[in-house]
Amino acid sequence: MSAPSEILDRAFQRANANLEQPIILAAEIRDRTTYVARNLKNRAGIRLLMACLLAKLHRPDVDIRKPYTEIGDIDSFSGRTYDERYITAFINQHSLPCNSTTAFLTPALRNRNTVLTTEINLVGKPPQLYQAVLTLLDDVYCNRVTSEDLLAEIVRSLLIDRNERQQRIDALVSGLRTTDGAVPLSSEDIVNLIEKHLTLKGTSRLPVLAIAAVYQSAEQFLGERVLMLQAHNAADLQTGALGDVEITLLADDEVVTSYEMKNKRITREDLDRALQKLSASEKRVDNYIFITTEAIDKEVQDYARSMYQETGGIEFVVLDCIGFIRHFLHLFHRLRSRFLEAYQTLLLTEPQSAVSQPVKEAFLAMRQAAETGMEEI
Repeated sequence: MSAPSEILDRAFQRANANLEQPIILAAEIRDRTTYVARNLKNRAGIRLLMACLLAKLHRPDVDIRKPYTEIGDIDSFSGRTYDERYITAFINQHSLPCNSTTAFLTPALRNRNTVLTTEINLVGKPPQLYQAVLTLLDDVYCNRVTSEDLLAEIVRSLLIDRNERQQRIDALVSGLRTTDGAVPLSSEDIVNLIEKHLTLKGTSRLPVLAIAAVYQSAEQFLGERVLMLQAHNAADLQTGALGDVEITLLADDEVVTSYEMKNKRITREDLDRALQKLSASEKRVDNYIFITTEAIDKEVQDYARSMYQETGGIEFVVLDCIGFIRHFLHLFHRLRSRFLEAYQTLLLTEPQSAVSQPVKEAFLAMRQAAETGMEEI
């Protein structure tokens, strides 16, 4: 019996060798597979399928429609275990366009103990996606397609999707090179570019990247550096981090400044939670800075200022995201292009689950439009 990682490696090799031609010849099954694998609205379905298929190939005696041990049958299995233990590593290894977390914690799939037949209503959106997933599980159960073929076809679809996404990014980056030699964007042009980018949907991660880019571009001048960013969906309690961005001195690993980003108004309760977090941590910082994309209440500012005495010297402050970036770019005007490159690099290397492909492409297109406009001046 092959190990799960070996099964996945074989599926990858087979898919990679057949990118130009489908593995599944039955058009109806192949179309369902492509629809689930490349659905932009919901990526949980494809992880569910991959976990169930892997379990079936690893343990041929299981019923692929029973990925819950709570069902209690001898042929049931833990789909979540296969998903978290093997599918996550496989997705990360090959940079596949899937969610970074298990499908089994999504509302449609968690806390279930029923067989996933085609008659089940998973109450997920879009409903057509979940119906396609259930039908594909039934296709395997009824021997209309083999688990091996379906897994390889799924990986093939994901590889094609990944390659097409990267080609679009490469084309947009290449377009930026045509503006080489032009007058660099001004600090205000860059602020305007970032501000417009933040107005798009699904951009809650962007303030984190912007603040990290500030420190990356100026670390030699500041004598401070940013620690590695935690995953977008990682809880501070799990990572041990005090905030979204942690700053240390260049020659030290002790956190001196912690940033927490909010796409909403900062409240007194937010400040109290930060204080509780600091009280429970062995780390001690000099500054705890909230960055918000919303308006700042004077009462909250005053409350933050009052915490300095209470904490024995820890400075709490609430800052406006765009205002922070604007001040930095004018203070370090000669580093503005370095900041822009750092922000772009961080943006493009973020996983799809944190920053979507359309948000990445939009930034590159907006930057090219801004730089092309500068060329024409």
